[in-house]
Amino acid sequence: MPGTNLTRDEAQRRARLLTVDAYEVDLDLSGAQEGGDADGSGHGTFRSATTVRFDSAEAGADTFIDLVAPAVHEVRLNGEALDAGEVFKDSRIALTGLRAGRNELRVVADCAYTNTGEGLHRFVDPVDQQAYLYTQFEVPDARRVYASFEQPDLKATFQFTVKAPEGWTVISNSPTPEPSDNIWRFEPTPRISTYITALIAGPYHSVHSTYEKDGRTVPLGIYCRPSLAEHLDAEEIFAVTRQGFDWFQEKFDYAYPFAKYDQLFVPEFNAGAMENAGAVTIRDQYVFRSKVTDAAYEVRAETILHELAHMWFGDLVTMEWWNDLWLNESFATYTSIACQAYAPGSKWPHSWTTFANSMKTWAYRQDQLPSTHPIMAEINDLDDVLVNFDGITYAKGASVLKQLVAYVGMDEFFQGVQAYFKAHAYGNTRLSDLLGALEETSGRDLKTWSKKWLETAGINILRPEIEVDAQGVITSFAVKQEAPALPAGAKGTVSDDAAPPRGVLRPHRIAVGAYELEGGKLVRTERIELDVDGELTAVPQLVGKARPAVFLLNDDDLSYAKVRLDEESLKTVTEHLGDFTESLPRALSWASAWDMTRDGELATRDYLSLVLSGIGKESDIGVVQSLHRQVKLALDLYAAPEWRETGLATWTAAALEQLRAAKPGSDHQLAWARAFAASARTDEQLDLLQGLLEGTEEISGLAVDTELRWTLVHRLAATGRADEKTIAAELDRDKTSAGERYAASARAARPTAEAKDGAWASVVESDQLPNSLQESVIGGFVQTDQRELLAPYTAKYFAAVKDIWNSRSHEMAQQIAVGLYPALQVSQETLDATDAWLASAEPSAALRRLMTESRAGIERALKAQKADAAA
Repeated sequence: MPGTNLTRDEAQRRARLLTVDAYEVDLDLSGAQEGGDADGSGHGTFRSATTVRFDSAEAGADTFIDLVAPAVHEVRLNGEALDAGEVFKDSRIALTGLRAGRNELRVVADCAYTNTGEGLHRFVDPVDQQAYLYTQFEVPDARRVYASFEQPDLKATFQFTVKAPEGWTVISNSPTPEPSDNIWRFEPTPRISTYITALIAGPYHSVHSTYEKDGRTVPLGIYCRPSLAEHLDAEEIFAVTRQGFDWFQEKFDYAYPFAKYDQLFVPEFNAGAMENAGAVTIRDQYVFRSKVTDAAYEVRAETILHELAHMWFGDLVTMEWWNDLWLNESFATYTSIACQAYAPGSKWPHSWTTFANSMKTWAYRQDQLPSTHPIMAEINDLDDVLVNFDGITYAKGASVLKQLVAYVGMDEFFQGVQAYFKAHAYGNTRLSDLLGALEETSGRDLKTWSKKWLETAGINILRPEIEVDAQGVITSFAVKQEAPALPAGAKGTVSDDAAPPRGVLRPHRIAVGAYELEGGKLVRTERIELDVDGELTAVPQLVGKARPAVFLLNDDDLSYAKVRLDEESLKTVTEHLGDFTESLPRALSWASAWDMTRDGELATRDYLSLVLSGIGKESDIGVVQSLHRQVKLALDLYAAPEWRETGLATWTAAALEQLRAAKPGSDHQLAWARAFAASARTDEQLDLLQGLLEGTEEISGLAVDTELRWTLVHRLAATGRADEKTIAAELDRDKTSAGERYAASARAARPTAEAKDGAWASVVESDQLPNSLQESVIGGFVQTDQRELLAPYTAKYFAAVKDIWNSRSHEMAQQIAVGLYPALQVSQETLDATDAWLASAEPSAALRRLMTESRAGIERALKAQKADAAA
């Protein structure tokens, strides 16, 4: 939205001037069930009254407070009424003539409910027709609910008072009080930032328990809508939560810093979850309505632990400004996965395999885009940060933290973290505060490390250089490091004017693994851990030893780098990839093959052959499901167009064969059923999908439950086999918000001009869809088998996207800008159309970034298709 930006310079000036003490926020949500304010006028607003006490360092100074609201009724500064019409402009209220020392401001406004997942989101459940509310404030949306100094380093206490409808429950950061006349008066919070304050209200279902340790009891709560209550596996969620409490309190040596811990599964949530202090909101798709694989439970557990880690790193100690967002997210990601890997009794000790296989592939993809940036990104304003929740911030950052732990030692790392929490509790910090603590505990100088890892962009490539004699004895072994040129225009290079921009060589702490074939299995026989620095690093420990079957650089995945195999190792791995006894080296090898395919070094048809030769031996279900996604993506985008249908036919036939061979009722069976359904194409294959849906076909052990039924309906709709009557009948079986999303997606997927026109109009020409339905319609609209049908929308997209960006909220605009980009039209014409738009449209920096990222996908696909055609 225009007029809602805030620059870093403005925030720094305001932080130098102000110290904020306390907020008292009074909200009247009594009209929320009807959707409007309490007087019944139905404008979709609620009354918000805020009193904030703050100190000014100067007498007579001017500043502003942030507010996004349709109407402001009262502004009173130090008892004096200000003209709201004069002082409220561009989402700010101007405050002039401050007193030195204590000031008090009162603002009364009408704020708006949203359906975009930003601010105070309102949702009506089709099952019970009840309204459910929750807030989502990161990055800058507390100002949509109350007047606030919207920046992370102006911490304060918050006391919420909420009037709610009869029979509702209200949850906030402080423990939930007993209501009086439907008014809920919460105790003040500790000092926290605005973006982690929260309110959740509605007739939610709840389950309660406690965490007890060292004489202290922390109340635990889990909430969801009543329509999901039968599916809520609360004890499983409590078990993961308690495991996190145990491990984090031990590693951080700091007791949980808030009075209680609630986890609220809420509808139409844009992200995975949000670390509101003591009141974490989580997308309610994590309440599983049907059978899912263990990989889904593992991902949910990582999300739960990620948010719990934020209670210390992010909430107790908070970044000063958004340029350290990466550290906030990376720390939570690293420690959540470490908890899964190392906590006693964890169900997922193989979590680093999942990390290598999913998070790191996301990081490698992001780091090769023209928009790549240093982990420590330059965040000049809010627009910058809103597009920076990316693979660098989360996945590369966490990968580099894992490398930092290897570099300084795990014990030393957590000793530094402990000192950091004690020194900065309830305050704000910069990266240098954490690095200083780690230097103290490790004795390592981290300034050079930080400069090369955090202030530059791009990925290094590590290759082994091996020489052996006639008897197969190693005479020389070295690790060669390369720094490929960054994409044109990328930021975060060495300080020169090279074109294209040069990458940078970095210090890596890695392991080199030696593997031998023993009884048909690849078993690690030796592991050497060492520092790699510069272009060539000798490994003298291996000289004089017999050459093994496979050398794997970056074994155990300690560092962040692309790894290439020597010729002999590659030959063995190609034949025996599924035969590694451990899951992590398999995942690293799979990731390397995928990376080579994306880079056009391995033809898509050869990648398909490699996967088909090894996937049947892959026991890790998360790896299997990743391979399913990657093969489908490769065939859709990276295969030579003239061979694509052959590849898809081969893959679909193999998927059906694996489905029939899988153990009945197993995770592998379910995963293969979904993979087969996603690409079924012949009449016979589609007949099978229809038979499974109608109950005339059966595969032993495969439960065709609610979620799988929708998977079948979606594919049948996309191939013209399921009409509106079929979709409506399925929705009649599943009259839930999830059913509405699936039906909307299936309708948009139908292969007719009318279906596409209707879907396009509902998203682009209207702005009435809520966030989750818009996302579903976009997902259905874009079908890889419908390139010709979708081709006319390329011009329509470029004609509409700038106006959409300027008129919709950030989340809604980004869904459209990314989701409707013509990514399936892999051609020079699409590149030319994108370039013409970039040259003429004068987009904002954020929109330009998203557009250049999408353009890079076309460029990569063209290169990969050329490599596949040459194979």
